[in-house]
Amino acid sequence: MEQVWFSAALWLGLALAATLLSIWLRISVALTEIVVGTVAQLIIGAALGPQALDANESWVKFLAGVGAIVLTFLAGVELEPKSFLKDWRRATLIGLVSFAAPFVGAAAAAKFLLGWDSNAAWLAGVAMSTTSVAVVYAVMLELGLNRTQFGKVILAACFITDLGTVIALGLLFAPFTWRTAVFAGGLVVAMVVLLKLTRPFFRLYGGRTSELEAKYLLFALFALGGTAVWAGSEAVLPAYLVGMILAGTVGRDHALVRRLRTLTFGLLTPFYFIRAGSLVQLSALRAGLGTFLVLLAVKIAAKFVGVYPACRASRYARGEAMYTTLLMSTGLTFGTISALYGLTHDIITPAQYSLLVAAVIASAVVPTWIANRFFLPHHHVEAVRTPEVESPSTTSVIVGVQ
Repeated sequence: MEQVWFSAALWLGLALAATLLSIWLRISVALTEIVVGTVAQLIIGAALGPQALDANESWVKFLAGVGAIVLTFLAGVELEPKSFLKDWRRATLIGLVSFAAPFVGAAAAAKFLLGWDSNAAWLAGVAMSTTSVAVVYAVMLELGLNRTQFGKVILAACFITDLGTVIALGLLFAPFTWRTAVFAGGLVVAMVVLLKLTRPFFRLYGGRTSELEAKYLLFALFALGGTAVWAGSEAVLPAYLVGMILAGTVGRDHALVRRLRTLTFGLLTPFYFIRAGSLVQLSALRAGLGTFLVLLAVKIAAKFVGVYPACRASRYARGEAMYTTLLMSTGLTFGTISALYGLTHDIITPAQYSLLVAAVIASAVVPTWIANRFFLPHHHVEAVRTPEVESPSTTSVIVGVQ
């Protein structure tokens, strides 16, 4: 049993090191955790053996999965219905082209440039089409942009993009079964029940030290996540929808949101981001470096071809359009999920999987760093600076990207 505790201490030690690096280098902690995961897998694996940092341990996978679910839920909570309705055309346009351009571009590149078979090429298109809600929301939260209409539009566009990814994956590879119908119907019923029940339930029983609200929300997310996996989908899919539905209730309870953020960023998301980085097999990456660079370049180029003109057509200034395009170029959660789906269903080979995951993870790091280093919309950041945002860790991030 002691091995589990030592392993947990190792993971959280890496998370602490990643946090210190994010403060010293003045970049997002999500990015440093991904990089630390990749480097740690190489160094610790060489020094202590591959089992020392086993990212496939069931408890690690569970904590990482919970981190992705709760973080995606919190991102949905930030998307207030009124804010979405105010700019739904802009968010929908950006989200749709953000999905379509890399989906077609990456599939064509995999088929005609890399010589992959048709199914593997379409799978590559799906994996490269994503935008990471987890990475984008983490960056938004650190900079305070989640409280601006500009940031809310980006988060909404992320959801539209990933919804397109999920639909494409289902239509191309996952047959529609009676379980899918049960999940879809159950999700609709659950969202209606949560919308009607949550506010009076919290009013009647909430506000106690027993943290009833957190238990209630985790119960709903776990139950819906389990149903999604049972139906052949992914547990993170319902989380964003539930967050959007409960934005008017949970989103207005700032104390509850702060407690959920503490749980999420303090314990859960380090496992998610560090594990994502540790999945990259550097040996496969070295052997297929050219393929990796093609996939990464095609994804980013396709995002620029689609998203930047859409932003300019939506009357964004050049700097805002560049920042939005770069953030929409990120990928992580649904990109790795799509690649893993292809591997487990023999659509792609292990080598292709490693290269796809490496490209997805690189797209989470490179565009985000460039966006925050060179194209940060300072006027939006300045507009939301508060004592909460100007805490020591967050201030370092803001100062560093100016």
